[in-house]
Amino acid sequence: MCDSCGCNVTPGNKHLAYKPVKNGTSAVSVLKKLLAHNDDQAAHNRTHFDARGILTINLMSSPGSGKTALLEATIDALKDEFKLAVIEGDLETENDAARIRARGVAAYQVTTGSACHLDAHMVHEALHHLDLSGVDILFIENVGNLVCPASFDLGQHRNVALLSVTEGDDKPAKYPVMFRAAGAVILSKTDLLPVLDDFDPAKAEYCLRQLASTVPLLPLSARKGQGMAAWYDWLRHELAAQRARVQDGATLKPHIQPEGIRLHTHAGV
Repeated sequence: MCDSCGCNVTPGNKHLAYKPVKNGTSAVSVLKKLLAHNDDQAAHNRTHFDARGILTINLMSSPGSGKTALLEATIDALKDEFKLAVIEGDLETENDAARIRARGVAAYQVTTGSACHLDAHMVHEALHHLDLSGVDILFIENVGNLVCPASFDLGQHRNVALLSVTEGDDKPAKYPVMFRAAGAVILSKTDLLPVLDDFDPAKAEYCLRQLASTVPLLPLSARKGQGMAAWYDWLRHELAAQRARVQDGATLKPHIQPEGIRLHTHAGV
């Protein structure tokens, strides 16, 4: 995956990658070092969030599944109840961050260039541009991609995967890494189901459960406001759990794809 296409090297960690490499050093050892640096930075980020009692949610999905629309609806509903902040990840443009700021919430845009996911270093840099004082929930909207974002710890507490009804109902079976990593799955754009005859929500849930996943599946339409109450209640529950962990001096690390599967052997760097 990332070691094949080169996106293990991101704007956030390239200063760690381009070092003199000793003869005989394999691509795997270099990539393991990058991932180790990422995981160290992620742990630092999570400590930063825990010290402030912040719940951090990583939103993952394919492009166009409705992540930003979900955030807009969530902000409108909860901004008087909680203080929210957002880190946006895209290859280019400030479009999504501008949409969030228009709702009166602080947002910082990370442009990754050619990298198809955020990493912990990019999130750490974004934190220098956000005032987290009093923030209750920080959302990280990852780059639209159903593969790589699930393999990188950013310092978040929960991953949330979106599956739009405009996609195939077998997506959990085709992209198991993403859906196994999720602490909740949102079935988005459900208002379109009456005009779609090729998406079966029951089949989508069956494919999810075949991954031995017992996480909540939340059908909703952010645009129409349908099913949103369950999403808001899930966020309230997770924030309460985070506050209890902080009080006990504990933390929560999301499921990340095991390193042995993240890496594949290649002949050169």
